[in-house]
Amino acid sequence: MKETVTQKRTAPAPTTPVFCTIVPPHILGKLAESDDPAHHEPARRTLEHDALHRTRRTDLAAQSLIPQEARAAADKPNRTIYDAGHQQNLPGTKVHAESDAPSKDASVNRAHAGLGATFELYLKVYGRKSIDGAGLPLDATVHYGEKYDNAFWDGQRMVFGDGDGTLFKDFTIPVDVIGHELTHGVTQYTANLDYQGQSGALNESVSDVFGSLIKQYALGQSADQADWLIGADLLAPGVHGQALRSMKAPGTAYDDPQLGKDPQPATMAGYVQTAEDNGGVHLNSGIPNHAFYLVASALGGKAWERAGQIWYDVLTGGHLTKNAQFADFANLTVQAAQTRYGSSGSEHEAVVKAWSTVGVTGK
Repeated sequence: MKETVTQKRTAPAPTTPVFCTIVPPHILGKLAESDDPAHHEPARRTLEHDALHRTRRTDLAAQSLIPQEARAAADKPNRTIYDAGHQQNLPGTKVHAESDAPSKDASVNRAHAGLGATFELYLKVYGRKSIDGAGLPLDATVHYGEKYDNAFWDGQRMVFGDGDGTLFKDFTIPVDVIGHELTHGVTQYTANLDYQGQSGALNESVSDVFGSLIKQYALGQSADQADWLIGADLLAPGVHGQALRSMKAPGTAYDDPQLGKDPQPATMAGYVQTAEDNGGVHLNSGIPNHAFYLVASALGGKAWERAGQIWYDVLTGGHLTKNAQFADFANLTVQAAQTRYGSSGSEHEAVVKAWSTVGVTGK
């Protein structure tokens, strides 16, 4: 039911922003050990930067940011692009507003388009007005740092490095990377999943799921036409790999002398117990990623419709706790499929079978 003018809007819940990067620490750590300065110098700078920034975001998280109030014209994006000029001062110099003509800078145009593609999926498919549900303006900074090998959401904006040009290209190129990082913002304003252990892996997985759906929606692809890769256009020529991650076949995205071999597990049999990367959030996300792929593949058609709707219902439904484990999330997707499509439908069957296949059993 739509809110009437006489109804009071409930106070927005506090959110906990986290510092989320698209290239996981295990890849950068491998590169940092290389004997080749062209590889280890950018990686070491990126790791040092990310560690410092992650600490700063933790300090800010303790302040419990509050979502802003609803904006006018929340059904249209309000995008602003800044240029860091290869420095690390944010937001940088404003170079492009929503109403401006295309820039001569391809990175600016790609960032603008990627923000728009993300806004469009959430609005047209799920009726969500920007990432906070209330028309939040979308800001992004390009040309961040010197050969910075990452992109991140810092709780307020998207930030893109240019890559080192040897292993990684410009991080504005893959639209799913943009969608992934902005979806961390959606999670921040909804389930607010803790960025640690299984809840952190779910946080990462949700971003991969909707990042992939944003790309599929922009390209008009069905589930069987999609490549189910995250960052497919990010790796430079000569790198032995397709992307950063594969939802269809976790553990197969790359096998490169410099990057190493993709260590993501596809099922609980390969679950990684580690203290690194907040308990392996970028590794174990392969398990729920694969579950979503299996659901979307079984249902066929446009993955953002039934499969995506189920995942969106769980993310925004108010029952997903901050410290949710894989089994909690699985149970909620089963319930969401039943609620929306019925217990005898193909959707319910596909969800139950997918979680069973990856080894996640309900409580």
